[in-house]
Amino acid sequence: MNREPSSDSASVEVVLRRFDEPDDVTHFAKGKFETIRIGPMTIGRATYEPGWKWSVDVGPQVGADFCEVEHVGLVLSGRATAAFADGRVTEMREGDTFYIPPEPHDSWVVGDEPYVSLHFLGASHYARS
Repeated sequence: MNREPSSDSASVEVVLRRFDEPDDVTHFAKGKFETIRIGPMTIGRATYEPGWKWSVDVGPQVGADFCEVEHVGLVLSGRATAAFADGRVTEMREGDTFYIPPEPHDSWVVGDEPYVSLHFLGASHYARS
C-alpha cells in the first residue's frame, strides 16, 4: 500500500502560539486576562490573585454589575466561584472543565492561591464594554 502523499493533497499550515506572546492583555488590580488568536478561535488565559472579584476588579472597567459572557474553560490551578444573580453558586477547582451560561454572574477567587484558567468560548468578549 502506498502511503506517500498525493500531489493533489491540500497543504495544511500548522500554527503554534504561546501565552508568552499574547495578542492582547487586559490588566486588573489583582490579575490579568490574556488572549491569543489561533485559526478561527480566540483563547483566553485568566490569572487572578487571591482577593480578585469580577464585580470589583472588572465590572467598573466595563460599566456592568455582572458578567454576562458565556464561558467554556478549564481550570489550571486554584479555585474560583461562578455566582449567579439568582443565588446559585458553583465552585470551580483545578482540573474542572466548566460551562457558564450567558446569564448575569459574579466570580471571585477562593482561598489563598492564585487562580488560572483557559477560556475557549467567550474570550473575545470578556472584560469588554
